[in-house]
Amino acid sequence: MSEMVQAASIGWVGSGIMGSSMAGHLLRAGHRLRIHTRTRAKAHALLDAGAEWAQTAADAARGADFVCTSVGMPDEVEDVYFGEAGVLKAVTAGQVLIDFTTSAPSFAVRVAAAAHALGASALDAPVSGGDVGARNAALSIMVGGDESCFFQAKPLLEKLGKTIVHQGAAGSGQRTKIVNQILVAANTLGMCEALHFAAGAGLDGQKVLASVGGGAAASWSIHVLAPRVLNGDFEPGFFVEHLVKDLRIARDAAAELDQVLPLVDLCLARYEALVAAGFGRKGTQGIYLLYGAR
Repeated sequence: MSEMVQAASIGWVGSGIMGSSMAGHLLRAGHRLRIHTRTRAKAHALLDAGAEWAQTAADAARGADFVCTSVGMPDEVEDVYFGEAGVLKAVTAGQVLIDFTTSAPSFAVRVAAAAHALGASALDAPVSGGDVGARNAALSIMVGGDESCFFQAKPLLEKLGKTIVHQGAAGSGQRTKIVNQILVAANTLGMCEALHFAAGAGLDGQKVLASVGGGAAASWSIHVLAPRVLNGDFEPGFFVEHLVKDLRIARDAAAELDQVLPLVDLCLARYEALVAAGFGRKGTQGIYLLYGAR
């Protein structure tokens, strides 16, 4: 099985902040890569490194052993799979589809059912770790779908991440990512509010991080995003507008379960306010800008 994966051909759709690094790891591992993205210029580095260009998502998928997708918004991933030139127009029996996009669990179930009807398999495999994790092939990958398909794809996933867990049936990866995004949003909001307080109290931010970064408050937000805030760096490792999308998915999924998640509502309102202020393309640490400190 691992020998087959080692020689696998891959159709790849999407070359944003995360997708470009992930596709690059597979290309450097010796896989044949055919790539499509809405803006060809974003794929130049991969094309220069030996990837082939595909005119459409269907062209990227045609004949590939694995078809991987990593795009941004719900309308994009809908079109990538179910559009007139979408992946499912070209899928044939035996192919494995892996969607790294964060989307609704119900969407993952639809893709899995459509793939199954064509004799193929599908995994929902959203990732966490941001731009740093993608560059370092150290992502956490949360996988939903058939277990045998998961083990078939695992050697490929191991080239992209360090923590790879099969969560259950189709949609389970996306539900786990909802858990992840609730934690990320809350931690990042709390980190920025804490740094705002520290600045107002006249504390040295670097010294504060030295104290709290090794205690019970330690988190990825503290170690990776807080230094960026202190340096005035609000460029994206993960876009604000994408976190807003994820929190809306969390809100809707909770409603389907008749759950009330007040912290999700609070985080969503704050991040929506950040988008309304014109900062949707900043990194999630940009929530600090709402405090007017910079």
